Amino acid sequence: MADTTRVTLAEIAAEAGVSLATMSKVLNGRTDVSPATRARLEEHLARHGYQRRASAQRSEFVELVFHELEPIWSMEVIEGVEDVAHAAGLSVVLTVSGDRHSPAPDWIDGVLRRRPVGVVLVFSDLEATYREKLRSRGIPFVIVDPAGDPSPDVPSVGSANWSGGLMATRHLIELGHHRIAAITGPEDMMCSLARVDGYRSAMNAAGLPIDPELIRFGDFHPGGGEHHGRELLALPDPPTAIFAGSDLQALGVIAAGSAAGLRVPDDLSVVGYDDIALSRWMSPQLTTVHQPLRRMGEEATRLALRLADGATADTLRMDLATHLVVRDSSAPPPAR
Repeated sequence: MADTTRVTLAEIAAEAGVSLATMSKVLNGRTDVSPATRARLEEHLARHGYQRRASAQRSEFVELVFHELEPIWSMEVIEGVEDVAHAAGLSVVLTVSGDRHSPAPDWIDGVLRRRPVGVVLVFSDLEATYREKLRSRGIPFVIVDPAGDPSPDVPSVGSANWSGGLMATRHLIELGHHRIAAITGPEDMMCSLARVDGYRSAMNAAGLPIDPELIRFGDFHPGGGEHHGRELLALPDPPTAIFAGSDLQALGVIAAGSAAGLRVPDDLSVVGYDDIALSRWMSPQLTTVHQPLRRMGEEATRLALRLADGATADTLRMDLATHLVVRDSSAPPPAR
């Protein structure tokens, strides 16, 4: 448990056996401090519950961090963050770092030097050591969470993935499909599991058998959709409908159907997830689950700015509703 007795930086530096100048370098994210000394000082700061006053590090930008930039998908989040930041008179700095679980280790030192007003991260979670360092410097952070299940004490904005999978599958069942496949995302991402759980719930509620061979874990990209689509359509008893788990995977599924000589939706129905702008320009237009990516970016930025101003969050977790958008890629199954 942290010692919250009010102490000065000079006292913490003296306790750690370093100069106040060295302590200042660590607080400002300078690189000219040995890793061992930095770790020791971070431990002392955390133990005393030291938090830098937000007003002392106020800058003029919000930092938005992705692990990768998928242009079509990422732009929805970027535009949401920019709208709120610009309305507050701030700019946005875009950083790409790490993998889908967390930023790379060198990112934390960089952000401590840059000292943004707040940080919005598109990741599954943020490592505990990173969280403590940001909090000790008074840098608020919020996770935009389409992908994971952050720790309970991490401010985050997500969406209702289970409901989305349920709605997509119910729609196909109501059209008359019984042989329905699901291609979700990576197996280590909570949103992938939630969407396929929604699929299972809809199948169970309708009294339809769930064939494990029809459930695939993809990568949310077109290549994964095409790969699994080809395998599913080559089965002795192929599906008449596929819930693709993302709009980009749906693109790959449609390509796999075309390669197999199938027409969408006459021979194969396809439902995506996200409702990216491209889904309205595809031929046929894609039936999909609308995930409010832009609004997720907006709400995460609003929350980060409120925290930067010293407000307390009413709730650390906000899940935005999803809804089904019915277009041209889904239809009743072909007569057999």
